Amino acid sequence: MDGDLRSNTHAPPQIQSSSWAQKYRGATVEDLDPPPALSSKPTDLISVALMNAYERDYTHLTVVSEDTRALLGYLNIPRLKELLKNGSVRDSDHVERAMQRFRRRGNVYKVITMDTPLEELEGFFNGGVDGNDPQDFAVVTDGSRRFVLGVATKGDLAEFVKRRPG
Repeated sequence: MDGDLRSNTHAPPQIQSSSWAQKYRGATVEDLDPPPALSSKPTDLISVALMNAYERDYTHLTVVSEDTRALLGYLNIPRLKELLKNGSVRDSDHVERAMQRFRRRGNVYKVITMDTPLEELEGFFNGGVDGNDPQDFAVVTDGSRRFVLGVATKGDLAEFVKRRPG
């Protein structure tokens, strides 16, 4: 029969949701109340970036261009501590020696904004853009990806679920 919805084979796939997803109840990244992003420049000293991260208890710092404020990459503080420990970098080196760069060419990035549903953020953490590359954190930007607004981590999501009445 024409118009029979039961025969529609092009229905969107069902999203696999965790037990946490039931607790999100329409919440978005904004509900996590992520702290403002703390950005370093490639020419900042590692010691300064590390001190800034410790003062705010941040695990990740974004790295932005000095000229354009474009997002270039990030510093993973636990990884940075390992690099310092094994002598790969010194605290007197510039951030650019230790930062992890975003590869812009040929890569697809998931845009995470304050309006992104938490179920979607959890999916990003669990599988990244392609579903095969779990992520520890997400850079929260405006919709046009011009401004870094904050950083959200798996820990932020877990903390939200713990304090959410349920």
